[in-house]
Amino acid sequence: MGRGLDDVDRGLAAALQEDARQTNAELGRCVGLAPSSAHERIRRMEEGGHIRGYHARLNPGSFDLGVTAYVFVDAGDIASESRVGEGLKGIPGVQEIHHIAGEDCFLVKIWAEDTGSLGKRLRSEFAAAGAQSTRTTIVLETILESAGIPLNVARATDAGADDQGPSLPEPAP
Repeated sequence: MGRGLDDVDRGLAAALQEDARQTNAELGRCVGLAPSSAHERIRRMEEGGHIRGYHARLNPGSFDLGVTAYVFVDAGDIASESRVGEGLKGIPGVQEIHHIAGEDCFLVKIWAEDTGSLGKRLRSEFAAAGAQSTRTTIVLETILESAGIPLNVARATDAGADDQGPSLPEPAP
Protein backbone atom coordinates (compact mmCIF):
# COMPACT_ATOMS: atom_id res chain seq x y z
CA MET A 1 0.00 0.00 0.00
CA GLY A 2 1.45 3.32 -1.03
CA ARG A 3 2.79 6.17 1.09
CA GLY A 4 1.01 5.61 4.38
CA LEU A 5 -2.47 5.01 2.98
CA ASP A 6 -4.44 2.34 4.80
CA ASP A 7 -7.54 0.42 3.72
CA VAL A 8 -9.88 3.12 5.08
CA ASP A 9 -8.04 5.84 3.11
CA ARG A 10 -8.28 3.71 -0.02
CA GLY A 11 -11.99 3.19 0.62
CA LEU A 12 -12.54 6.93 0.97
CA ALA A 13 -10.54 7.55 -2.21
CA ALA A 14 -12.64 4.97 -4.07
CA ALA A 15 -15.88 6.57 -2.82
CA LEU A 16 -14.66 10.04 -3.86
CA GLN A 17 -13.70 8.72 -7.28
CA GLU A 18 -17.24 7.41 -7.75
CA ASP A 19 -18.85 10.67 -6.61
CA ALA A 20 -16.81 13.54 -5.19
CA ARG A 21 -19.98 15.46 -4.30
CA GLN A 22 -20.84 13.12 -1.42
CA THR A 23 -21.09 14.63 2.04
CA ASN A 24 -18.64 13.71 4.78
CA ALA A 25 -21.47 11.76 6.42
CA GLU A 26 -22.03 9.71 3.24
CA LEU A 27 -18.30 9.13 2.80
CA GLY A 28 -17.95 8.14 6.44
CA ARG A 29 -20.74 5.58 6.08
CA CYS A 30 -18.89 4.01 3.14
CA VAL A 31 -15.94 3.14 5.37
CA GLY A 32 -17.48 3.03 8.84
CA LEU A 33 -16.23 6.40 10.12
CA ALA A 34 -17.85 9.40 11.73
CA PRO A 35 -18.20 12.38 9.35
CA SER A 36 -15.51 14.34 11.21
CA SER A 37 -13.04 11.44 10.94
CA ALA A 38 -13.78 11.02 7.24
CA HIS A 39 -13.24 14.78 6.73
CA GLU A 40 -9.90 14.68 8.60
CA ARG A 41 -8.62 11.71 6.59
CA ILE A 42 -9.62 13.36 3.30
CA ARG A 43 -7.90 16.59 4.36
CA ARG A 44 -4.70 14.64 5.12
CA MET A 45 -4.88 12.91 1.72
CA GLU A 46 -5.30 16.32 0.04
CA GLU A 47 -2.36 17.82 1.92
CA GLY A 48 -0.25 14.73 1.21
CA GLY A 49 -0.82 15.05 -2.53
CA HIS A 50 -2.83 11.81 -2.80
CA ILE A 51 -5.92 13.75 -3.89
CA ARG A 52 -5.00 16.22 -6.62
CA GLY A 53 -8.31 18.05 -6.87
CA TYR A 54 -12.00 17.80 -7.69
CA HIS A 55 -13.28 18.40 -11.20
CA ALA A 56 -16.48 18.25 -13.20
CA ARG A 57 -16.15 15.91 -16.19
CA LEU A 58 -17.56 17.81 -19.14
CA ASN A 59 -18.69 16.44 -22.47
CA PRO A 60 -16.31 18.00 -25.07
CA GLY A 61 -18.97 17.70 -27.79
CA SER A 62 -21.26 19.98 -25.78
CA PHE A 63 -18.59 22.68 -26.05
CA ASP A 64 -17.99 22.38 -29.80
CA LEU A 65 -14.94 20.13 -29.41
CA GLY A 66 -15.96 17.37 -31.80
CA VAL A 67 -12.53 15.91 -32.60
CA THR A 68 -10.32 13.95 -30.23
CA ALA A 69 -6.84 13.13 -31.48
CA TYR A 70 -3.65 11.55 -30.20
CA VAL A 71 -0.48 13.16 -31.50
CA PHE A 72 2.93 11.51 -31.37
CA VAL A 73 5.53 14.26 -31.14
CA ASP A 74 9.24 14.03 -31.96
CA ALA A 75 11.29 16.75 -30.26
CA GLY A 76 14.28 16.11 -32.50
CA ASP A 77 16.91 15.49 -29.85
CA ILE A 78 17.22 14.79 -26.13
CA ALA A 79 18.40 18.33 -25.36
CA SER A 80 15.11 19.75 -26.74
CA GLU A 81 12.69 17.42 -24.94
CA SER A 82 12.19 19.54 -21.83
CA ARG A 83 11.61 22.73 -23.82
CA VAL A 84 9.18 21.01 -26.21
CA GLY A 85 7.27 19.40 -23.32
CA GLU A 86 6.83 22.81 -21.69
CA GLY A 87 5.73 24.34 -25.00
CA LEU A 88 3.09 21.66 -25.54
CA LYS A 89 1.43 22.56 -22.22
CA GLY A 90 0.29 25.93 -23.59
CA ILE A 91 -1.55 24.63 -26.65
CA PRO A 92 -5.35 25.09 -26.42
CA GLY A 93 -7.25 21.81 -26.21
CA VAL A 94 -4.32 19.72 -24.97
CA GLN A 95 -5.62 17.36 -22.29
CA GLU A 96 -2.70 15.04 -21.64
CA ILE A 97 1.02 15.03 -22.38
CA HIS A 98 3.00 11.85 -21.77
CA HIS A 99 6.78 11.59 -22.13
CA ILE A 100 7.17 8.18 -23.77
CA ALA A 101 9.84 5.69 -24.72
CA GLY A 102 10.23 4.65 -28.33
CA GLU A 103 10.40 6.39 -31.67
CA ASP A 104 8.70 9.59 -30.47
CA CYS A 105 9.20 11.72 -27.35
CA PHE A 106 5.63 12.60 -26.40
CA LEU A 107 2.09 11.34 -26.78
CA VAL A 108 -0.43 14.19 -26.61
CA LYS A 109 -4.21 13.94 -26.29
CA ILE A 110 -5.95 16.98 -27.76
CA TRP A 111 -9.53 18.08 -28.37
CA ALA A 112 -10.32 20.36 -31.30
CA GLU A 113 -13.39 21.88 -32.92
CA ASP A 114 -12.86 20.03 -36.22
CA THR A 115 -10.09 18.55 -38.35
CA GLY A 116 -9.33 21.95 -39.89
CA SER A 117 -8.63 23.57 -36.53
CA LEU A 118 -6.62 20.51 -35.47
CA GLY A 119 -4.51 20.82 -38.62
CA LYS A 120 -3.88 24.52 -37.95
CA ARG A 121 -2.75 23.75 -34.38
CA LEU A 122 -0.41 21.03 -35.60
CA ARG A 123 1.16 23.33 -38.21
CA SER A 124 1.45 26.42 -36.02
CA GLU A 125 1.29 25.73 -32.28
CA PHE A 126 2.98 22.32 -32.24
CA ALA A 127 5.70 23.71 -34.49
CA ALA A 128 6.06 26.78 -32.25
CA ALA A 129 6.46 24.45 -29.26
CA GLY A 130 9.49 22.96 -31.03
CA ALA A 131 8.02 19.75 -32.43
CA GLN A 132 10.23 18.47 -35.24
CA SER A 133 7.55 16.11 -36.52
CA THR A 134 4.12 14.77 -35.53
CA ARG A 135 2.01 11.73 -36.34
CA THR A 136 -1.69 12.07 -35.57
CA THR A 137 -4.40 9.50 -34.92
CA ILE A 138 -7.97 10.81 -34.92
CA VAL A 139 -10.51 9.10 -32.67
CA LEU A 140 -13.60 7.85 -34.50
CA GLU A 141 -15.54 6.87 -31.39
CA THR A 142 -14.73 6.79 -27.68
CA ILE A 143 -15.85 3.51 -26.14
CA LEU A 144 -14.50 4.14 -22.62
CA GLU A 145 -12.84 7.14 -21.04
CA SER A 146 -12.09 7.35 -17.36
CA ALA A 147 -10.02 9.53 -15.08
CA GLY A 148 -10.35 6.98 -12.28
CA ILE A 149 -7.49 4.78 -11.12
CA PRO A 150 -7.92 1.14 -10.05
CA LEU A 151 -7.85 0.99 -6.25
CA ASN A 152 -8.75 -2.70 -5.76
CA VAL A 153 -11.11 -1.85 -2.93
CA ALA A 154 -13.81 -4.49 -2.58
CA ARG A 155 -17.21 -3.82 -1.06
CA ALA A 156 -18.58 -6.10 1.65
CA THR A 157 -21.07 -7.58 -0.83
CA ASP A 158 -18.45 -8.34 -3.51
CA ALA A 159 -17.86 -12.01 -4.13
CA GLY A 160 -14.30 -13.04 -3.35
CA ALA A 161 -13.56 -9.92 -1.33
CA ASP A 162 -10.69 -11.76 0.37
CA ASP A 163 -8.90 -11.96 -2.98
CA GLN A 164 -9.50 -8.31 -3.93
CA GLY A 165 -8.47 -6.35 -0.86
CA PRO A 166 -10.25 -4.83 2.10
CA SER A 167 -13.94 -5.38 2.66
CA LEU A 168 -15.80 -2.16 3.34
CA PRO A 169 -19.37 -1.63 4.51
CA GLU A 170 -21.90 -0.63 1.85
CA PRO A 171 -23.14 2.96 2.03
CA ALA A 172 -26.58 3.40 3.56
CA PRO A 173 -29.43 3.73 0.98
